[in-house]
Amino acid sequence: MREKIQAYLEEINASSPASAEEAEQFRIRFLGRKGIIPALFETFKSLPPEEKKELGKSLNQLKQAASEKVNQLKNGTSRSAAQGTPSLDLSLPGEPSPVGGRHPISLVEKEITGIFSRLGFSVAEGPEIEDDWHNFSALNFPAEHPARDMQDTFFIRRDPNDTSADMALRTHTSSVQVRLMEQGKPPFRAIMPGRVYRNEAISARAHCFFHQVEGLYVDEGVSFADLKQTLFYFVQELFGVGTKVRFRPSYFPFTEPSAEMDISCSICQGDGCAMCKHTGWVEILGCGMVDPNVLSNCGVDPARYTGFAFGMGIERITNLKYQVKDLRLFSENDVRFLAQFQSEII
Repeated sequence: MREKIQAYLEEINASSPASAEEAEQFRIRFLGRKGIIPALFETFKSLPPEEKKELGKSLNQLKQAASEKVNQLKNGTSRSAAQGTPSLDLSLPGEPSPVGGRHPISLVEKEITGIFSRLGFSVAEGPEIEDDWHNFSALNFPAEHPARDMQDTFFIRRDPNDTSADMALRTHTSSVQVRLMEQGKPPFRAIMPGRVYRNEAISARAHCFFHQVEGLYVDEGVSFADLKQTLFYFVQELFGVGTKVRFRPSYFPFTEPSAEMDISCSICQGDGCAMCKHTGWVEILGCGMVDPNVLSNCGVDPARYTGFAFGMGIERITNLKYQVKDLRLFSENDVRFLAQFQSEII
């Protein structure tokens, strides 16, 4: 029996299983219920007392050596699997890892921000829950203006007995322009990207929340010509050289004069399609010279300073850029839709 114990001890010390399966087979062979060492202990029980005294220590050393070897093998094989040691077949092809991508709205917002940053515009942000002053009154909205109606704005009732304390989910990022002018001194040159909310029926062309980028430039001697040249540069950078631009007179409470800007449809190249309603033109933003009343409300002297402002919906720009026909796709988090933009990481 002494020779068997010595032979098994040498076998244990020499063993080096290369996988978790081999390590488990080693454990079963030596320490399993029907393994070698339990069998030796059964034989040990029937030995004469003088032999038990002589072999007991050797048998315990064999069991301890086997247990330590099993622990070493467990740690070694788990570490090998984690580190990709030669226990793996390195000739096999690797397992593909899913790669994420930016949301198309984020892609377009970043591109727009980059274009205006090259013109010296900084980025300003503000709260999405606004008071009446910053969302309406400071922007020259009269008390009876339709935009204050519940059909257009999500109001938050703070006091059931005092409607003057109502807050609102901002309907545009123009409120950030007000905060910017209140907190500093001209010149101001900034864009305001962010999410806005309007109480509209959800459809392929409208949603109750969407994203805007608004811009503001206030300084001495700013003219409508500066506005037109700034937006012309923006369109050429975003949609490509050769994109046509036109301005149409419009009305906004916070700008005077005001205009809407159209570009030649990038989908049909001006020939007419469903996106441009077969006109060859698509409206992408509103703009104008900042109304003197707005400047006064924000503490800026309109006799000394003039400025222009503009605002556009990012979803509309994204629709044109990627030819997405249903803007509801932008907020449904369908991975089949989002996976199409993985190659657009910038």
